[in-house]
Amino acid sequence: MKRSVLSVGLAGFVSLAALAGCRGDASEEPPVHLQRNMYHQERYNPQAYTNNFADKRTMRTPEPGTISREEYDQHGGDDTLVTGRQDDHFVMTIPPSAVDRAGGYEKMLARGQERFNIYCAPCHSRTGDGQGMVARRPGSFAKVTSIHEKMVHDMPDGQIFATITNGVRTMPSYAAQIPISDRWSIVAYVRALELSQVSQAEPKK
Repeated sequence: MKRSVLSVGLAGFVSLAALAGCRGDASEEPPVHLQRNMYHQERYNPQAYTNNFADKRTMRTPEPGTISREEYDQHGGDDTLVTGRQDDHFVMTIPPSAVDRAGGYEKMLARGQERFNIYCAPCHSRTGDGQGMVARRPGSFAKVTSIHEKMVHDMPDGQIFATITNGVRTMPSYAAQIPISDRWSIVAYVRALELSQVSQAEPKK
């Protein structure tokens, strides 16, 4: 008798709980929907394995020219500041808006020197001759480019900016370490280093 009373009481409680969960409006979905299709999609963790691609990696390389939405928004949608390009060509000189954001050319150079000595000097050296500590280490990788080579002198400023952003050959991308404004500051300082070497090479009168 006690057992039957408990069963009835439990059944009543479950029924009340189920009714309490009703929204009170009509729904075209069945009460129990075991397969919710797009509601519960599979997701992959970074570095996870997948059969969807030939290289078995879930993390995909961004398409060429992909711009971080966050960086794009931070710079007022100015493609030139973010990419170093204008109309599919590298800009020849540092955009004036980059100089303005740095607080003027003098402050830009000071910031560029500081960032260059942190990120670039280990390979390129503080003078930019390509003989930094990494380059001088026995068994080091390929020869580090000197910024005083004619090839670098002839590069548009936008191309140097893009090289810092995307990397080239054995040089990795520094986009994750160096903000856009600092990349332009480094470009300014690279040009200053080039001019300093030219002035030293000139014969004294």
